[in-house]
Amino acid sequence: MTDGAPPDPAEAERPSIASDALLRPVRAGNAFEDTVGRLLQTIRLGVVAPGEALPPERDLAVRFAVSRDTVRDALRSLADAGYVVSRRGRYGGTFVCDVLPPAGAGSAAGAAEPSREVSAAELDDVLGLRELLETGAARAAAARSLSAADREALWDSLRECRGAPPEDYRRLDSRLHLAVGELAGIPSLVPLLADSRTRVNDFLDRIPLLEPNIAHSDQQHEAIVLAILTGDPDGAAAAVREHLAGTAALLRGFLA
Repeated sequence: MTDGAPPDPAEAERPSIASDALLRPVRAGNAFEDTVGRLLQTIRLGVVAPGEALPPERDLAVRFAVSRDTVRDALRSLADAGYVVSRRGRYGGTFVCDVLPPAGAGSAAGAAEPSREVSAAELDDVLGLRELLETGAARAAAARSLSAADREALWDSLRECRGAPPEDYRRLDSRLHLAVGELAGIPSLVPLLADSRTRVNDFLDRIPLLEPNIAHSDQQHEAIVLAILTGDPDGAAAAVREHLAGTAALLRGFLA
């Protein structure tokens, strides 16, 4: 979908465990900041993709447990920063921009993010937690009896990631990993996976996107998905572990 095309109402209202997990009540003491942060996480992780509509202001206010003024201020800040665009009329609403600002280009307030060194201990912490969460999610998903719709959605996420241009790859990669988490059948796991992925993406955005690594990741993604769809928990966990080890090696090589 492009910014000039009307949205598909059915697609815009499609339920998602990931969106429910991210669009949840924020802390009262930092309502504006947390609302901006949660919306940015939803956009950056591809839960709402470029060109897709965010929920209406009134729905966001209910989900975040904040006033509509707070939601309006947050959306205005994200529009100023180039993340969303508002349209009026029959097909109006707030839509994620087709082209997002590059990671690290600045915050919603427009200030540049300071660069900092990443310690080996910090990498170990983030990557260790990621392995625990994602191997467990894949194992749980493979152990479940999935519906036809679940199986199709997972395969669609794999296909979108595999055919993504470099500028969209990390966003669609994030969506695929969250799709696996959704199929684990443990709703409270999804926000943990989203937070973990956000921390990982902060590191990934600091290193180059290497085409050979993309091709290798695509193969590993397929192995993960096939293990889940064929009901192989041990195989799914092993495939995820191998995939994450490759990413960890790149991050440690570039950053540690």
